[in-house]
Amino acid sequence: MNIIISNSSPEPIYQQIVNQLKRLILNGELSETEALPSIRSLAKELQISVITSKRAYEDLERDGYIETVPGKGSFVAAQNKELLREKRLRVVEEKVSEAITVAKIAGLSQQELLEMFTLLYEDN
Repeated sequence: MNIIISNSSPEPIYQQIVNQLKRLILNGELSETEALPSIRSLAKELQISVITSKRAYEDLERDGYIETVPGKGSFVAAQNKELLREKRLRVVEEKVSEAITVAKIAGLSQQELLEMFTLLYEDN
């Protein structure tokens, strides 16, 4: 598991962890029931406070991405496949909406934006 913390990011460290773990789960890079590092191990690995890693795990558990079993650790929660797809679609919609807003500010037409999306989609 590769989590990168940026001290120059305006996002709090716990939120960076939450966002990156959500992305790994939604992309399927972390599979259902896969064990996550303990709160202490994550803190040590990222050189952050145990309180920070605990907060990230609590947020992920609250949102249904992970499950914590006392004495055993934290695991990626088993997800309903349709619910997981909906979460992924919501993430895509948010990103596309951001791109549309920026494109409008930059003065791009809908056609120019569609062409850009097509090119980028085909390159990836």
